[in-house]
Amino acid sequence: MKVATKTKLGLHDEELTNEIIAAAIEVHRQLGPGLLESAYEVCLAHELSLRNIPVEKQKPLAVSYKGIKLNGVYRMDLVVDNRVVIELKCVEKVLPVHEAQLLTYLKLANIRVGLILNFHAMRIMDGFRRMIL
Repeated sequence: MKVATKTKLGLHDEELTNEIIAAAIEVHRQLGPGLLESAYEVCLAHELSLRNIPVEKQKPLAVSYKGIKLNGVYRMDLVVDNRVVIELKCVEKVLPVHEAQLLTYLKLANIRVGLILNFHAMRIMDGFRRMIL
């Protein structure tokens, strides 16, 4: 059982995404750019946990199409408090296809808010996008 006073379950979406971005800034400050996406995923999940923010790594996303279900084919990098999908990138530039991927994840997961965090950026603030369905 989760204790409400120990988690940030009451935060509004904007406050929660601000907390996530602050955690990403800390990870980027400590590690810098240039590592693999998987390293940032582990470290960001750990930083969120240190801040008592519930997070799931590599959360499966079921896809249904005309009566068939594709289980385990897609995984969301991080899902925070079942309210924010985080798509991590380590790319030169966030492209429209990355944004489309996040929007599709949001739609399929029935989650309203998502973040793309590009840890390849020299400043993490230059590498994030907040998206809302």
